[in-house]
Amino acid sequence: MNRTRQSSRTHAFTLAALAVAACGMLAATAPAGAQTAVEYGAVANGAPGKPGAAAARGSAPMQMTISMTPSAPPANAAAASAPGSVRGPNCTGELRNERTVVVPIGKSTVLQLEEPVRNRTLGDPSVAQAAMVSPRAMYLLGLSVGTTNMIVQGRSGACEIVNVVVNGDAGGVQASLAQLMPEERSIRVTSAGANLVLAGRVSSAIAAQQAVEIAKAYAKRGNADGTVLNMMSVDTPQQVMLEVKVAEVSKTLINQLGSALNLQGGFGTWTGALVSNLLSGAATALTASKANRLPLQFALDAQKTDNLVKILAEPNLVTLSGQEASFLSGGKIFIPVPQSNGSTTVITLQQEEFGVALKFLPTVLDGGRINLRVAPEVSELSPTGVTLTATNINGVNILPLITTRRASTTVQMRDGETFAIGGLVKNNISGALKAFPGLGEVPVLGTLMRSTSFQNDLTELVFIITPHLVKPLQTAASELPMPTDSFTTPSAIDIYATGNMEGRGQKSAPSAPNAPAPQPAAAPGPQPARPSSSAPSSTPNPANAPTSSTGAAASTPAATAPAPAALRAVRTEAHTQAPSLPVFADAGSPYLH
Repeated sequence: MNRTRQSSRTHAFTLAALAVAACGMLAATAPAGAQTAVEYGAVANGAPGKPGAAAARGSAPMQMTISMTPSAPPANAAAASAPGSVRGPNCTGELRNERTVVVPIGKSTVLQLEEPVRNRTLGDPSVAQAAMVSPRAMYLLGLSVGTTNMIVQGRSGACEIVNVVVNGDAGGVQASLAQLMPEERSIRVTSAGANLVLAGRVSSAIAAQQAVEIAKAYAKRGNADGTVLNMMSVDTPQQVMLEVKVAEVSKTLINQLGSALNLQGGFGTWTGALVSNLLSGAATALTASKANRLPLQFALDAQKTDNLVKILAEPNLVTLSGQEASFLSGGKIFIPVPQSNGSTTVITLQQEEFGVALKFLPTVLDGGRINLRVAPEVSELSPTGVTLTATNINGVNILPLITTRRASTTVQMRDGETFAIGGLVKNNISGALKAFPGLGEVPVLGTLMRSTSFQNDLTELVFIITPHLVKPLQTAASELPMPTDSFTTPSAIDIYATGNMEGRGQKSAPSAPNAPAPQPAAAPGPQPARPSSSAPSSTPNPANAPTSSTGAAASTPAATAPAPAALRAVRTEAHTQAPSLPVFADAGSPYLH
């Protein structure tokens, strides 16, 4: 009996040795890059996977499975032969359903599997790192933004495909927002590759900007190069109206006195002129000369010029908080600019703008404060241009010259506060003296031998800004007074007889078209107090401000007055039926919120 058992064991070991030798021969003759999977086991009495027990009893033959799975040759032979390389799976049966695992960059997770793992593969090791922590649990670490997948084979031979997605850390941003901005609970954070998307509603524009700054810290985390997409909306977008005043006074004083004498001999007739070419702007005011064979010439030049220029521009502009707005009231001019194209020169036209321009970007902060980035500008065509002469251009060309006054700054103030953001005080004095050497220094008579010129330029300029938080008026456009309301078409008598270009009468201010009719008298009882038109108003009205009241008697005539040119709304009279017509007055209006 012992000899029989010993012979059986010897026979089993011989078969195992032959199997191992066969595996070696097959591996040696396999094509390059082939993956070999070897599994041994015993099936006996319905107990698969326990070769030790079956071999110990000797009641069943040993079963060995040898499989060859060809695969693509590795890019590097050394990497293919490196120790610890992953074997390709040998899937049997149908594939299980695919599933997707999302791992934030720089974070890890544990993937639970349905059965113990025999083999597994990883498509791109640079995106994620995988390691088994137990027979049925796999550790995943997100290394870089991207996607890859794994093929996991269980001990039963069935395979499962696991898609691994590594993207931005949306959960980390959501947790930081909940900690730093607990009042903004409607913000939602999602990932789109390396980018972070912020959606939802916020209470103000400054809260949205703070959320974006927090998300930017996560978008640049690690080797990620993502951006933050702001898709948030403000619950009550605040509107800002900016009033800008540009006031400038420029005065030029010119005093000039001179004489010229040319004596050649002989006599003739004298000719002279007094204030010649005054409207054309000539410098000579008094001239006297001896013409007729020109033996004697004498000229006297005396001039005094006073120039006064006043500029008052008041551009007003309304925009949403966080949105830039621009305004231009002026024109465009085209300036020729030469451009060289090889051996030829081409003249192109460059567009330049002039006039009153305004650009500003408001941001409403907490507590009603307004952060304002403003750039007002006033430019005009100068009466003196730039003289240009060229060899290939006939004559002399004068290019236009644009005089520009500009200010650009960032300030912070509250609603209704006024700030002077720029100013200029300039006083230029220039003088010139031309005299005949020696004779010009002789007392009394030397005055005829010299010319004196004196010029004084005085300029004062200031930029004043006032921001307001405003809301739309609940009034139709037809009910608002316009600058053209006071204009009536003049008749022929007005034009030719009196020179009146605006007509005789004044157009009445528009009245509310749907004003409620007067109600009949009711029984005596407590009545709400109605402010009288003679009572002092909280906001002073201009002298010509139109007033209207829908609660007045039908026989009361409507007040008529021209609408002022300034564009600032103010309530004229309070009443209980409908809001009165706003006119344009000071900035303390109740229409400005």
